[in-house]
Amino acid sequence: MPYPDLVSSAEPSPRPQSLMLTFFGIHVLGRDLAVSSGSVIDALSRVDVTEEAVRSTLTRMVGRGLLERHRQGRKMYFALTPRAVSVLQDGYDRIWQRGAANLDWDGQWTLVGFSLPEAWRRERHDLRSRLTWGGFGPLQNGLWVAPSDVDAAALLGDLGLDAHLRVFRGTVLKPTEVAAVLEAAFDIGAIAADYQAFLQRWSQPGPGVPDPLGSQLLLHTDWLDLVRRDPHLPAGHLPADWPAIEAEGLFHALAREREAAARAEAERTLDTLRLS
Repeated sequence: MPYPDLVSSAEPSPRPQSLMLTFFGIHVLGRDLAVSSGSVIDALSRVDVTEEAVRSTLTRMVGRGLLERHRQGRKMYFALTPRAVSVLQDGYDRIWQRGAANLDWDGQWTLVGFSLPEAWRRERHDLRSRLTWGGFGPLQNGLWVAPSDVDAAALLGDLGLDAHLRVFRGTVLKPTEVAAVLEAAFDIGAIAADYQAFLQRWSQPGPGVPDPLGSQLLLHTDWLDLVRRDPHLPAGHLPADWPAIEAEGLFHALAREREAAARAEAERTLDTLRLS
């Protein structure tokens, strides 16, 4: 299998849903199109995802409100829902607009304090997952912080926990140091190691798979997974050799290198349905 050769033995292959979201993000986002199930099966088979896994993932994503079905004759096509557009646009922004390194931090923090009943395990899990997605880290029990201006209402509003949350914005004051907050709330070593692992995987000669669509899918899925886990910490308070900048440069170079061939292959092979 091609993908495991790219990664360390401790790192699993990307899940079919991650690859499928990447596929729709590259080939459907921003276009009023649906793609046939056969095309999705063909594209993901290039990275060794089975037809059964693709079909079950399509069904699951429809159930989660991420895809919608459109029948044309005997064929079934899949299009993005508004929820999926929001998720994919977030990924696009993180890759192409925000950048991997936070070079212009204004010193502002967003803080979320919470206290939930002990029995609310699911609610606590959902809250922590959403905070992590938003770039927060746990500073101390019941207090999470993010070194950015986060719209907490938009991030957390649909969880139904407003009465249990306290949201603030401010700066660090002496005797507290920014570096101490970062070290307490975030695993800086693990974040750096993720970027170093990306550099190791994709700096090898001929990384990826020979097929242009498959190679593009693996590259973009790997990078998006990485930047979504990165809380975008201020570069001025990180080690001087912070690997995010080098890793981002490698991703951009490889993405440009693969883009034309992948686009040509997509135009040749994808069966799409225009929706307007």
